[in-house]
Amino acid sequence: MGEISAQEARAALAAVEGGRRGVVERIAVPAWYWWFVAAGWVVLGVLADLDHPWVTMGATLGFGALHSTVAPRVVHGRRGSRQLSVRAEVAGAHVTTAVIGGLVLLAGVTVAVALALSADGSGHPATGAGVFVGMIVLLGGPMLLARIRRVAQSAGAR
Repeated sequence: MGEISAQEARAALAAVEGGRRGVVERIAVPAWYWWFVAAGWVVLGVLADLDHPWVTMGATLGFGALHSTVAPRVVHGRRGSRQLSVRAEVAGAHVTTAVIGGLVLLAGVTVAVALALSADGSGHPATGAGVFVGMIVLLGGPMLLARIRRVAQSAGAR
């Protein structure tokens, strides 16, 4: 086998880096997941404002059970599309931690917003809080994943 020139080696390394960057760009959570979570948040808020605790509790448990079935399959960021599955080493475990941690934080935001709306005399504080947090999920979820991709890109560049 012949020796590889420095220029050929640089070109090969550039091709590998370009491929890696393309794979990192595929780290994503499917768009339908964000809509699912946001819709669930709004529905639970509406149900809470109906003032039927058993209905609210049942819906919360049902949504929690459904989410606990769906989330492990999608929140790792490795299957943003059907064409490509990103290896766990590339996506990293921090994707799941960031998504679930963000949702836990948003539960606290929901309570705080609902309490603030109630104190202000809102007739439907849980609905208002659910819509507010649902919008944060729809807008913030993709932004969170974009940040994770930037971190993964910079980690691979080292």
